[in-house]
Amino acid sequence: MGTPAFAVPTLDRIVAAGHTVGAVYTQPDRPRGRGQQVASLPVKEAAVRHGLRVEQPEKVKQPEVAEQLKALAPDAIVVVGYGQIIPQSIIDIPRLGIINVHASLLPKYRGAAPIQWAIANGDEVTGVTTMRINAGLDTGDMLMKWETSIGEEETAVTLGERLAVAGADLLVQTLSGLEAGTITPEKQDDKQATLAPILKKEDGLIEWTRPAPYILNRMRGFVPWPGTYSTFRGWGFHVWKAKESDEGGYPGILEKRGKQLFVGCGVGTSIELLEVQLEGRKRMDAQSFLNGNPISEPETLGEQPA
Repeated sequence: MGTPAFAVPTLDRIVAAGHTVGAVYTQPDRPRGRGQQVASLPVKEAAVRHGLRVEQPEKVKQPEVAEQLKALAPDAIVVVGYGQIIPQSIIDIPRLGIINVHASLLPKYRGAAPIQWAIANGDEVTGVTTMRINAGLDTGDMLMKWETSIGEEETAVTLGERLAVAGADLLVQTLSGLEAGTITPEKQDDKQATLAPILKKEDGLIEWTRPAPYILNRMRGFVPWPGTYSTFRGWGFHVWKAKESDEGGYPGILEKRGKQLFVGCGVGTSIELLEVQLEGRKRMDAQSFLNGNPISEPETLGEQPA
């Protein structure tokens, strides 16, 4: 059971390891993008490539879904980013349980966006945990873990790609360990739990009074969506790439220095803007932006407090 690209390596590794996949459950196809074209989801495409049976129920809690799964009599069900809550009627079916690949070191970052929040919060270490799903939100018993450092310039996209591959390998190891009886499930310490809620558009609004490292971490963590943004001369102003500078400045004050663009941040820090996008325009480097939007005097980005 899975839907996004993050889940594809796990399906591929399960097949490569020689397991029999009775069926692949994924979300229904829906119109996407400006043209509202119906596009197949990544896991569905992978399942078709492997010649596997695909099921796309509107709601997995429908009684007929549990009946389908009972008929399949799976030893285990693997869930990676499926996008629906699994009901108890399905949790009870497989003898080895429902195994989830979660992109954090549980109990830290339970929820929908663990990769994004780990980077946005400036964490230096993250990883993948396999766990048995129960009725709670990522609260089941932990089975295996894999840990890795977060690169200084790593984004949610690049880290996600790494964790997807690592999670796939860990899942296959977990299945083998469960079958062999060599894994001892470990309960999570709820007191150590933190949440990684689904991202909202407003999470990307830049608070220029924050220190530069805080802003840069969110910039790396919130790609491709919601990104990090402000306003410039009343227009939406998206900042895609930047780096910390020692130039100093005042929060939200945009200045041109030679062919470079700098913005002041909190506690006397600043960043150099490297790649930006003005509302209705394409992404461009700072020099190209300046060519079309000359700046002779310092300007203010966003709505700054009086």
